Formats: sequence, structure tokens, C-alpha cells
Amino acid sequence: MNSVQSELRETILKHFIRSGFGGLVLGALTSIPTFAAAEANYDEAKVGNYSLPDCLRMEDGRSVTNAAMWLEQRRPELMQLFQRQVYGRPLPRPSAMRFTVLREDKHAMDGRATRRDVQMEMSAATNGVALKFTLFIPNAAARPVPAFVGVKLFDTAAERPIPAAARRMRASDRASEEANARAGRQAADLIIDRGYAFASLDTDDLCIDAAATYWQGAMRLFGRTQPGSPGPEETGALGVWAWGLSRVLDYLESIPEIDASRVSVIGHSRRGKAALWAGAIDTRFAITFSNNSGCGGAALSKRIFGETVAIITHAFPHWFCGNFTQYADHEERLPVDQHELIALIAPRPVYVASAADDQWADPRGEFLAALNAEPVYLLLNAGGLGVKQMPAADQTVGETIGYHVRYGQHDLTEYDWGQYLAFADRQFGRKTK
Repeated sequence: MNSVQSELRETILKHFIRSGFGGLVLGALTSIPTFAAAEANYDEAKVGNYSLPDCLRMEDGRSVTNAAMWLEQRRPELMQLFQRQVYGRPLPRPSAMRFTVLREDKHAMDGRATRRDVQMEMSAATNGVALKFTLFIPNAAARPVPAFVGVKLFDTAAERPIPAAARRMRASDRASEEANARAGRQAADLIIDRGYAFASLDTDDLCIDAAATYWQGAMRLFGRTQPGSPGPEETGALGVWAWGLSRVLDYLESIPEIDASRVSVIGHSRRGKAALWAGAIDTRFAITFSNNSGCGGAALSKRIFGETVAIITHAFPHWFCGNFTQYADHEERLPVDQHELIALIAPRPVYVASAADDQWADPRGEFLAALNAEPVYLLLNAGGLGVKQMPAADQTVGETIGYHVRYGQHDLTEYDWGQYLAFADRQFGRKTK
């Protein structure tokens, strides 16, 4: 490894350690290939000229001029491009599945909520456990209630849910277990007290986040029997997580406590990438929330700012379909970009959030993706972002497309949750507290 490669490896690792999951990528970054000619760019002045594909222009050059043309022609065309070139072909909805409540506690969270630990099996398969998740339903709210669904939103191994990505604190006052527990009580209580349920998926059965073993989860139930990176159009881990989010929605549709027409999908970081893909492919999700999702999520790939296609596909080759790797250092060849992923969610509401100190996830690129998705929302008479300039930190903007960039680092904080709950209240016509 030469000095430039070593320096880039150190830059990447420092970011992930700062973000709270450095151990996950340490093995993946034992070597950096020759593409690493320079450090990741964090300088706006060094962002070169790039051209974004037009959401409202067909691949054959025709302009999309009305809602029917978008829904019947352009949207399916874009969906195919994302499936073939970025995330892979979605796994199908199982023809047979069984949900089992493993445990129920009607007095969880100091009596605020009912907790259910649920397991889903594909009954036609041997050893067919596909996923597990934990659902918290507010006890005091009038039912049926709206809900949030996310991958590893909270660590539910403890009796009280603790955020999987807790508030970042100074080293001088870090008492991590106690602080995380406090943050967990505050964030989870905030959601429950506002009258929302939330479900958090466990990835152990669904899809382990490791290149060597990701396929041993739900993918084995669809015929994957060997290790190795995803095939050219084979779904990667992000697609499997998205599939799991939809299966949780299947369960929520089957129980009377939840209003399945008001279920939002949400995710932070890599899980935010999965949430965006789930919101695009499953139109049952009423709102999609992306928190610091970055490259392969809400950030524009063609800006080549912070994390890039080259870096992400080398460190996490199991996240995307195999075809995505061909755009490493060749983002200009990508036939799509992430503003079009956001546009696929239209006309349903979507909210993109960034953090000012999380330059790795490219906050400006996330804002520009939301901005460039707006023409599709306007074509569908669904409102939009409503601004042209990126707002200052801690200012929320948007109508059907919401956006904020807050002070702080790569995390899902109580500030973020406050904005998301207020946005959901507005979209659902609920009174905001």
C-alpha cells in the first residue's frame, strides 16, 4: 500500500470510527485498490462539472409532459435502471408467510407502550425464519395509530429501546451506556407520547451486514447457497433490508392497532439508503424519511464529494448489485442519480435530512437531490421542496419534500425525530403538539 492509499484508508476509517461503527469496516479496509488516487474530496471548489439526468426525459429523448406519462412510462423505466444498475432485482413477496408473536408486554416503557417481539417465517422453506422485529404501540393513543418502521432504529435487546445510533457526545462527558440509555428513553418516549408506534428490525436473520455472510439470511430462502458478491442484477443487502421493511408492513396491515395507510419508512445512514429504496419500490409506505444516508442514498453520486461509488463498493461490495461496481471512478456513466430515486417516491411525501459536520454523506448533495426531484412532484400536483437555496442549519424547509441540515455529526438525534414527527403530523392532518 503506497502513502496515498494509506492516507485514504486512514481517512475512511476515522470517519467510520467517528460515526460509531469503525469495527465493522476495519476488515473491509485492510487494503485499498489503485483507484484511491487521492483523498475523498471535501472542498466544494473541487467539485467538477457534472450533468444530472433529467427525471422528466425518457431514455429515448422524449419529454415527460403529464402525470400519466410519468406513471406509465418514465417511472417504470427509471425503476428498471435502478434495479439493474444500483440495487438489484427486488426479492418477491413470499407466497406463504407466518407471523408469530414471541413475546408481548403490555406495560413496556413504564406503561406507555405495548411491546411485541415478532418473528416471520416463510412456511414453505426449511428453517424458514426470515426476520424478527420488535413493535412498540402507544397505550394512551386512540387506535389505530400511525407507525414508523426502520432497520435497527433501536437496540431492543434491553428492556427499554436504545437508539442504534445514539446522540454524539464529547469525550470529556461520555458515559456511553448511561448516556445512550437516557437518549433512548427520550427518543422512544417522544415517539410514543406523540401517538406513533414504531417497529425496529433485527438484521441477524434478515441480512447480516457482512460481505462474507450477508447471503445466509433471507436470501437463502430464495435459493442463494454460496458466498460471494452479488451478481450483476442480484439484490444486495440494501435490497434485502428493504424487502424486510415491506414484510413488517405486511404484519402491520394484519393487526387492528395500526393504521396501515399511515406507516412511514425511516432509516439512518446505510439504513437510510434501504429506507429510500423501500419507499420507492413499495408504494404502501405513506412517507419516506432518509437521515444522513449519503452515497447510494440521498446524496448525488455525480458530485464525487465525500464518500464515492468507488469507496462504497470496495468497502461494502455486498450492499449493491454487482453492476454498480462498474461506476467506481466513472460516475459520469451512471444512467441515473439519486434525485431520481427520490422522484420515484412521488407523489408520496419524502423527507431528507443531513448533518453539517457529516461531510462524508455530502449534505449539499443530499439537498440538491431533493431539489432536483421537485419537478416530478410539481408535475403530479403534489407540492415540492418550495425553496431553491439550501437552508441554514437547524431550519426545516419543504412541503411534500421536506429537508433540514442540523448542527452535529452523523447520527439520528432527538432534533431529527422532532422534525420527522411534525412533518408526519402535517402530512396526516394530525394536530402537532
